[in-house]
Amino acid sequence: MFKHKHPYQPFIHSDTTKLIVGTLPPPRFSTGELLEKDVDFCYGSYYNSLWLYLDKIYSLGLRFDNSEAAILERKQFLISHKIGVCDIVDSCERDKVDASDLGMENIILRDVIGYLKAFPSIGTLLFTGGNSKNGPEYFFRKHIKYYSLKLELVSNEVPRIHEFEMPDDKNRIIKTVSLTSSSGSANRAIGSMPLYKQLKQRNPEFNTFDFRVMQYKEFF
Repeated sequence: MFKHKHPYQPFIHSDTTKLIVGTLPPPRFSTGELLEKDVDFCYGSYYNSLWLYLDKIYSLGLRFDNSEAAILERKQFLISHKIGVCDIVDSCERDKVDASDLGMENIILRDVIGYLKAFPSIGTLLFTGGNSKNGPEYFFRKHIKYYSLKLELVSNEVPRIHEFEMPDDKNRIIKTVSLTSSSGSANRAIGSMPLYKQLKQRNPEFNTFDFRVMQYKEFF
């Protein structure tokens, strides 16, 4: 059984307004066996393309390698745009050493609500995946039950939007946005979406990368 511990602490500052919430980076980030184009930082897997989308949206010209410079570029972007990262899974165990969310067992979650209490400027959670089993929204729903909270639906269109009241602060409403996963495994799901089919029909060169850029641009 492989003990998969999250390799990074939450990246949050006092003025952070949006928080990216995923699950866990691939096991190689915990074992230090990075690929050539991986970056040793949150969402650093070259094959989980969040930073490729942000690079396209903001024309950042990011490096994709194991250098300290690549890490610094990403930290500076997050700080300047008041975006933080706090994945919800602290650790899990795996029979098979891979990045599958469904392969996680004996899962220990981070106290995301506790981080929201500690950083009152945060008003939005950006889930990098929806409510499918062991996805970030799925775990968050389980997590907030301990606080007797639940998500209230705001928009059922993809990406689905919910909101909830912070405990002990009824004037503070947190919005959650369940973005389409940045992982390549979500490409099949994107291909079946009516909106994607419509856009693809209008422009045959439109692809799943373009779809995520379009979606992420609205919320980042």
